[in-house]
Amino acid sequence: MSLPATAGGVACSVCIANYNGIDLIDACIESVRSQDCGFVVEIIVHDDASTDGSAAHIASRHPDVRLIESRENAGFCVANNRMAAMASGDYLLLLNNDAALLPGALAALMAEARRLGRPAILGLPQYDADSGELLDIGSRLDPFFNAVPNRDPQRNEVAMVAGACLWLPKTLWDELGGFPEWFGSVAEDLYLCCRARLAGHPVRALGHAGYRHHVGRSLGGGKPLDGRLVTSFRRRALSERNKTYVMLACCPAPVLQLLFPLHLGLLLIEGSLLSILNVRLDYLARIYLPVIPALLRQRRALAALRREAMRRRRPGETGFFSAFELLPYKLRMLLRHGLPRLT
Repeated sequence: MSLPATAGGVACSVCIANYNGIDLIDACIESVRSQDCGFVVEIIVHDDASTDGSAAHIASRHPDVRLIESRENAGFCVANNRMAAMASGDYLLLLNNDAALLPGALAALMAEARRLGRPAILGLPQYDADSGELLDIGSRLDPFFNAVPNRDPQRNEVAMVAGACLWLPKTLWDELGGFPEWFGSVAEDLYLCCRARLAGHPVRALGHAGYRHHVGRSLGGGKPLDGRLVTSFRRRALSERNKTYVMLACCPAPVLQLLFPLHLGLLLIEGSLLSILNVRLDYLARIYLPVIPALLRQRRALAALRREAMRRRRPGETGFFSAFELLPYKLRMLLRHGLPRLT
């Protein structure tokens, strides 16, 4: 696959999935509009049946934006698939409505894409919108497909970049098939990056430029607060389920045969311990046990996804695990922050 040409026409389509983000969407759109990048950019917003007047606000305040108004709440994956299908740019930038690009972001991404000269998924340094703290420069993975934040600007080859700000050629998006719509939300970026790396395409995080992100505004939690990890039952349940989907779809055999039974066993042990220590059975019942029936319900879709991923796997590709770390990230977080607080 060759890189798309960018001479003339729209070079980049910025795709923003919005749901009830009326207090955030202006800053997001303006951060794109203010980029000094030297190429044509279009902005597409998918409003996912917001109830806060977002769609009318965007249509009135930003008439240059290509607005998709969904009649039903379809979810993040569907929203991005719809925008990508409409996009006329050579490149896509998936951008959360609670994120805002820093100056030079689009120019840096395009420069890196041209320097590489081959299809790749690219990301930028992610900063907390409230504190300004550097959250990650892409992520590595642990053996159980948990994201391990990278903060080394010299380490550019990573396992994944956050879907809050994810750049790739539209041709690569089409090759990978976009997001599985039954994921709903969470870990769809992990899936796309794993699929790309299996097929031999780089996943890189630039050490400069960047974006600000209100982490956890949509699903709750997702970052330490006052020294303790705070998240929500919904986010944690989606995360555990969808990371398991990605493992089954993308983990090369025979590693999967060893890893998957261990993964399921540790999930049940983790859920049981959290329920006992917090004297709340819903930790196990609402987060960990639902993973198993979800796998059974989606077994045919997962099998099809894995067949496609393995069919497109680059022959002789042995570097899939090169961006993995051996120490489980949850253990590291437990030692640093203690038991997570769920809301």
